Amino acid sequence: MIVFESVTRRYPGGYTALDGISFRVAPGELVMLSGHTGAGKSTLLKLIPGIERPTSGAIHINGQNVSKMPKRSIPYLRRNIGVVLQDTRLLFDRSVYDNIVLPLVIAGQPPSVAARRVAAALELVGLSGREGEFPAGLSGGEQQRLAIARAFVNKPSILIADEPTAHLDPVYASEIAKIFMSFNEAGVTVLVATHDVSLFSQSSPRRIVLDHGKIVEQ
Repeated sequence: MIVFESVTRRYPGGYTALDGISFRVAPGELVMLSGHTGAGKSTLLKLIPGIERPTSGAIHINGQNVSKMPKRSIPYLRRNIGVVLQDTRLLFDRSVYDNIVLPLVIAGQPPSVAARRVAAALELVGLSGREGEFPAGLSGGEQQRLAIARAFVNKPSILIADEPTAHLDPVYASEIAKIFMSFNEAGVTVLVATHDVSLFSQSSPRRIVLDHGKIVEQ
């Protein structure tokens, strides 16, 4: 479960990205986060895995108070959260396999287990057989699929994504949306920030709408 209680995020200089927002996302929900550019969507998502911390308020993820969590505990929190940011942060000097396996190496998974999980993740995103290639040789849509595979390879209970279909043509965007819906159908809690209000129209997801750092619909 994701719970925000009166969360404010204010940056140095006085800019307030989020202003006292409260909401809950139940386990297994598919939620679309929408709003204008600068509404606070990216900031909200970064607060969930502890990439950023709130200025005030409380954030509970699967029963843990992230806002009070010591820095040394954040890596353990993130093992249960898959994150796909606008910047895919792929390692272009490493193969597709090496990009996906990295979270498993960090988590200390045995090589045999890691290999099976990488193969399964590649199959889920439609990149089977591409393990030895490098990100630069993939299309934009394929790079996004690679980023999703890396986010999901640790079998997280929560998957968050920030504009995962930005700059993709409608066909690729539809395929990416189907991947997220398949994760949700498997019981994963999915929270996606997007400008494309039609992205998950087939599944009629719940919408949380932000406007200048405040929630205006949920």
